[in-house]
Amino acid sequence: MSEQRPERIAKVLARSGVCSRRDAERWVAAGRVAVDGEVLTSPAVTVTAENDVRVDGKPLPAPDRPRLWRYHKPAGLVTTHRDEKGRPTVFDALPKELPRLISIGRLDLNSEGLLLLTNDGALARRLELPSTGWIRRYKVRVHGEVEPERLAPLARGVTIDGISYGPVRASLERRQGSNAWIAMALREGKHREVRRVLEHLGLQVTRLIRLSYGPFQLGNLARGAVDEVAKKVLAEQLGHADRRR
Repeated sequence: MSEQRPERIAKVLARSGVCSRRDAERWVAAGRVAVDGEVLTSPAVTVTAENDVRVDGKPLPAPDRPRLWRYHKPAGLVTTHRDEKGRPTVFDALPKELPRLISIGRLDLNSEGLLLLTNDGALARRLELPSTGWIRRYKVRVHGEVEPERLAPLARGVTIDGISYGPVRASLERRQGSNAWIAMALREGKHREVRRVLEHLGLQVTRLIRLSYGPFQLGNLARGAVDEVAKKVLAEQLGHADRRR
C-alpha cells in the first residue's frame, strides 16, 4: 500500500491476501473491518499505510511481493473461487500450502492448458490488458470441414452478434477424419472468443488447449501441476512488456 496514495479498503484487504474484493465488501457490511479503531459501515473508505487496518481485531499481514505461477488446468474445472452450481473449481484443486491466488484471464469449464495465477490483483489486471501485447496461443480440435481460405480473413478481425473481435491468426495443422486441429493466436482473449469465432465458421470445438500466454509456456507441465515462475524471470518479462508499450 502506498503512503502517498490512498486506496479503497477492499483493494487493500485483497492485496493483503486475506480475501477477495467482493468478500471485503461483505466483511465490511458484517462489521468485521476497523480502521484506526473505528468499525467500518461502508466500503467507500480509503486508507493509506499510516492507517491501522484490522479484521476481526487482527492487523493485516504484510503483503507479499507479486508472484506468478503456471498451472496446467484440466478440463472439468471452473476458473472461479466459488461456483453457484457447486462444480469443482481451479482453486479447490490447488495445493493447500499456496497463498490465496487469482487467475490472469480465464479458461472455461471444458478448456484446458496454461492458466497463469498470481497473488497480486494489480499484476493480474496488467497482464490481462491487450496493450501489454502478449499473444495467447491455442491448439483447438474441431469437428467439421475446415476451409483454410475462411481462416485467413480472421487476421483482420471479425464481428459476431455485435461483438468485435481483434485479429486472430488461425491455420489448419492437420485433419483426422471428420476432425481437424487448428492453431490459433490472439491478443485480446475476450469471453469464449476462440469458441465463438470457430462456431461462427460452422465448426464445433471438441477440445481447446491453451499452449502459451505471452512468454510463458505450458511446455511439459503435467496436467494438474502448478509451478512458480522464478522471481528473476518474472522481472525480466515484465520489463520486456513495458518496453513494448
